[in-house]
Amino acid sequence: MTSHPQTTLTIGDRSFDSRLLVGTGKFSSNDVMKDALVASGSGLVTVALKRANLQSSADPFADILDYLDPERFLILPNTSGAMDADEAVRVARLAAAAGLPQWVKLEIHPDPNYLLPDPVETLKATEILVKEGFTVLPYMNADPVLAQRLQDAGAATVMPLGSPIGSNRGLDTRSQIEIIIEQARVPVVVDAGIGAPSHAAEAMEIGADAVLINTAIAIANDPSGMARAFAKAVEAGREAYEIGLGAKSVRAEASSPLTAFLDA
Repeated sequence: MTSHPQTTLTIGDRSFDSRLLVGTGKFSSNDVMKDALVASGSGLVTVALKRANLQSSADPFADILDYLDPERFLILPNTSGAMDADEAVRVARLAAAAGLPQWVKLEIHPDPNYLLPDPVETLKATEILVKEGFTVLPYMNADPVLAQRLQDAGAATVMPLGSPIGSNRGLDTRSQIEIIIEQARVPVVVDAGIGAPSHAAEAMEIGADAVLINTAIAIANDPSGMARAFAKAVEAGREAYEIGLGAKSVRAEASSPLTAFLDA
């Protein structure tokens, strides 16, 4: 049996063998997190900067960054918690000044109940950070028009939500994501709401370039096992997309057509 060779994921000036991106929040411990990240096979992990100690490595409590091998993972600073563009830009600059990669997962969601991203502030921050040389990966509503504006501003990806953060509801926004994928000039990473490996496979089958998973892995009874399950689903979904899925039909078509000998 031969396998279908998959293309690599390229974002900015970096290429990744895995199309699964993983977050680092909600794990029961940093050791559990580290094991799950390794099991996922991911090459890019996000870190909310409010959880990272950027001032000193001598913190008596182990800092999350101590558990992330920069030779294995590209660490993607995350502005989660920022309320507006000014705050997000300030956090991104702080991370770069502290020696983290000049990459940023841009998150601006002032609404505490639904954590939906602010489109106006996200576009504003993207424009500023791109001009300063950052590789910007903006988290956004599944809005095809906004996706075009972010690409025009120089975003390295667009990251539409499947459903609200941590909801595990899957691709509630599938039809909008399909339009974003159709029109995309940069990789499309489905971010937020993916709660099962089947959701991840679905996103890949419709042509997403990658998915970002956090909650579904972190809260699982066996995070490492769940990370492996997601990795398999992402690979299977992408392989099916690259090979090409069969066309849908309104009518049934027999998989074993009748042959003449039955009439004999």
